Amino acid sequence: AKKATYQKETTSIDESQFDMLKKLELTHEMHIELISYCKQQEILFLSSPFDCDSVDYLERLNLPIFKIPSGEILHVPYLRKIAAINKPTILSTGMCTMDDIEFGVKTLLNSGLDKSNLSLLHCTTEYPCPFEDVNLNAMATIQNKFGVPIGYSDHTPGITIPIAAVAMGATIIEKHFTLDKSLTGPDHKASLNPKELKAMVDQIRIV
Repeated sequence: AKKATYQKETTSIDESQFDMLKKLELTHEMHIELISYCKQQEILFLSSPFDCDSVDYLERLNLPIFKIPSGEILHVPYLRKIAAINKPTILSTGMCTMDDIEFGVKTLLNSGLDKSNLSLLHCTTEYPCPFEDVNLNAMATIQNKFGVPIGYSDHTPGITIPIAAVAMGATIIEKHFTLDKSLTGPDHKASLNPKELKAMVDQIRIV
């Protein structure tokens, strides 16, 4: 796959999508270190598997929750594998039509996932996402159709839209986070730094 425009702007143009991702891949030892640190800090560690082998790997690490990226919403063997584990599962919906979402949800529920374990995230797959493309009303539409907890995966600048999403009923907020926006890699510039993340969490708790 070719790099997205925002990836081309933040990484070397001579580097392929595969090479970029391979360079950013976390080792097994890094996973163990991160899981251990999260436990110390009372943070729930999760990771998004992008293929069936990664589902098996994360299950061996005994992760308590699965996050399904929107690009896998039509990947039937993958969905069946996660559903059979029947742990809390978050399904993102970026770039998906309502038919795509219905297909993904039905596949999960028909393959062993309890509906009580399913949550859906509204998402607009643009980096960064212009404010006029957010369409938070779609979040309510998804919740009304499927009757499960809803959340919002945000790629807009700043913290305003996630706060608005919580006011509209979102129970999960996904937001890119970095220690330093100047670090090498495709996502840092569109992420929140620690000060901004704290501000977002504080405002969400007030709401």
